[in-house]
Amino acid sequence: MGSPISRLGRKVAIVVHSGGMDSSMCLALAAEEFLPENVLSLSFFYGQKHALELESAEKICRDWKIDHRVHDLSPILGQFPNALVGNAAPTCSEGDRSPHTVVIGRNGLMLHVAGIYAHYLGARCLYLGSNADDGNYPDCAEGYLNLIEQTIRIDISQPDFQLRRPLAQMDKLATMHLAFRMGILEYLLTETVTCYEGIKNEGCGECLACKLKNRGILKFLEEEPSFTPPYIVSKEALLV
Repeated sequence: MGSPISRLGRKVAIVVHSGGMDSSMCLALAAEEFLPENVLSLSFFYGQKHALELESAEKICRDWKIDHRVHDLSPILGQFPNALVGNAAPTCSEGDRSPHTVVIGRNGLMLHVAGIYAHYLGARCLYLGSNADDGNYPDCAEGYLNLIEQTIRIDISQPDFQLRRPLAQMDKLATMHLAFRMGILEYLLTETVTCYEGIKNEGCGECLACKLKNRGILKFLEEEPSFTPPYIVSKEALLV
């Protein structure tokens, strides 16, 4: 998918871009710092059931005039049972704290592949949209990602290469405040796909991703009542 890597030209930053809110926020930050033409959005197909998030990533990149490429990891990750890539377990369940939505090795594999892109495109940093709500995912842990950063530095012989995680200390509420200050909150809520079931806008309302986002919206509206969200969120989203 996408253009051959030789046609992409040199880039300064590469963003691992799922089409969700957090990775799209990182894309906006990278484009703001380095300019859109110097950024690559790198999405991954790993056998996920719903293609809507990749379509979302593609549309966002068109709107923001950022090069976008999709790399296929399904021959590896698509072989293993998981709620996001098969029918191993439901993605929506009461009390879900993420165990059956973990795709083992996904972030590590994606980041190493992104590091190879960085080497050939001359990029000096990667962006990953992990945040304070991702603590139950082992491949979002700070220690794990620090090791990945060190490994990529060795792989591509760039001792100052950076794995940037600008949202690492932010929950959804803080991320929404940042997007609001940048003037893109309504756009992100409209165009990104966060739901594990691949449902746009308010999502299924039951999976952990939807609950975190919808609680963030309701809390944000308490602090910024002048903001009008593009869809209505029930206060039931605040229930654990």
